Amino acid sequence: MQGESLHLWDPLVRLFHLSIAGVFVANYFFNEAGDDWHVWLGYYAMAWLLVRTVWGFVGPRSARWSDFWPTPKRLAAHLRSLLRGRPQHRLGHSPLGALVMLAMLSALLTLGISGFLMQEVDALWGADWPLQIHETAANVLLGLVGIHVLAALFESFQLRDNLPLSMLTGRRKRLPDERAP
Repeated sequence: MQGESLHLWDPLVRLFHLSIAGVFVANYFFNEAGDDWHVWLGYYAMAWLLVRTVWGFVGPRSARWSDFWPTPKRLAAHLRSLLRGRPQHRLGHSPLGALVMLAMLSALLTLGISGFLMQEVDALWGADWPLQIHETAANVLLGLVGIHVLAALFESFQLRDNLPLSMLTGRRKRLPDERAP
């Protein structure tokens, strides 16, 4: 039924999303690299990344990796549908959205590891490469976040559904060609 609302994103996924977004904005734009807030927010983000990784195996369907893993078959079908001007309507992440999400999570993990190496490994004190990796990962993540936001807005327009709002409320409009979870 057009317009019917259904529960999609569970509280843990929504809190993860908001926490990581907040940490990224705080650490990229407001906290000086290496200061206490930057470091502790980085550890907070890594703890959330661990929780989200586990949740991808044990959480509800829309949170599970298996529900949206961007296999070559799923990606090809999604790209064909976009090229035909008939976007796939599905609950949860599209295959391209999942690919960008996985790239963001990888960049986040790279930030955590490189930050840990700079901060905690005495043998690397003064080495330039962990800092270069950290800065590159932060800039890559910024670009991916930009793609993520623009794609969410684009998909919202195409699907006539406010996808950013669904990440806040956990609810999404069911479209006619979507099956209930």
